[in-house]
Amino acid sequence: MIAEVKNTATPEQLAQFVKWIEDRGYKTNVSGGDEVTIVGIIGDTTKIDPFLLESMDIIERVQRITEPFKKANRKFHPEDSVVDCGHGVLIGGGNFQVMAGPCSVEGDNLTQIARAVKAAGATILRGGAFKPRTSPYTSQGMGEAGLDLLMEAGAELDMPVVTEVMDPRDVQLFLDKGVDIMQIGARNAQNFPLLREVGKTTTPVLLKRGMSETIDEFLMAAEYVMSEGNENVILCERGIRTFETRTRNTFDVNAISVLHHLTHLPVIGDPSHATGYTRYVRPAAYAATAAGADGLQIEVHNNPSEAWSDGAQALTPDMFADAMRRIALIREAVCADIEEA
Repeated sequence: MIAEVKNTATPEQLAQFVKWIEDRGYKTNVSGGDEVTIVGIIGDTTKIDPFLLESMDIIERVQRITEPFKKANRKFHPEDSVVDCGHGVLIGGGNFQVMAGPCSVEGDNLTQIARAVKAAGATILRGGAFKPRTSPYTSQGMGEAGLDLLMEAGAELDMPVVTEVMDPRDVQLFLDKGVDIMQIGARNAQNFPLLREVGKTTTPVLLKRGMSETIDEFLMAAEYVMSEGNENVILCERGIRTFETRTRNTFDVNAISVLHHLTHLPVIGDPSHATGYTRYVRPAAYAATAAGADGLQIEVHNNPSEAWSDGAQALTPDMFADAMRRIALIREAVCADIEEA
């Protein structure tokens, strides 16, 4: 349930109303915008009489919410959320950012790749130190040593770093290393202990959609993180598993606009994992940009044929630079202020 507060209400009146609600065993989420303040009432609100609330002097109107996700719901928080990723990089609310780098951190070539993607316009460095792989016999990543290389490259180039955390026991390690954005991969999208653990931090979380998750399930995964107090969540559409076998996954570009309708959280696209093939990555990136994504995550490698993982979907630095120029043109078109005829 949400209660819209009249713009004539004083801070004292708002505080009294919130206390009145919480004294009855409910949780509240107050969202103050430029023009309207919304109080989200969380709990079994079937016992609350909406007409009683609307009779209060400071309440404009009351609306019941049927969706189970409350904190991620745009009805509770009408304005877009902006997530501070560190190093002066903001995402959401009109701030568009590109995360780029290798699938796996492999060694000294990381800095070379990082310099190339930054020169092309990327603002966040991505790379996997811990890798979830289908086979236990393939490369599992460099682990803590890979984290150190990532943080060194990020510090040198003044770029925030995003990398995947796979185990609740590793969250403190990521915090100790100073990782700027903790990524939850598709395989862990419903690993609820891990979601709760990153939710206990204030570090931004990049949450990827599970390969078989519905949009509502995706938003409920975000709700797990936010319910623990961490509202710095970035959603990532990375393709879902369908009956189609010509690509690695099916890129659900529809989800970008649907998510923007349902939630205030930033939404980015991952065309690399969505398609699985270098030849398709750039067209999918353009589609996500045109659909209004708040950013992209793209795999880039200086020698894809020698990559430890996912070389088949990596762009070379030159390909990435070309894509970034075209993405800028698409952004210009999407964001243009066109007068109505």
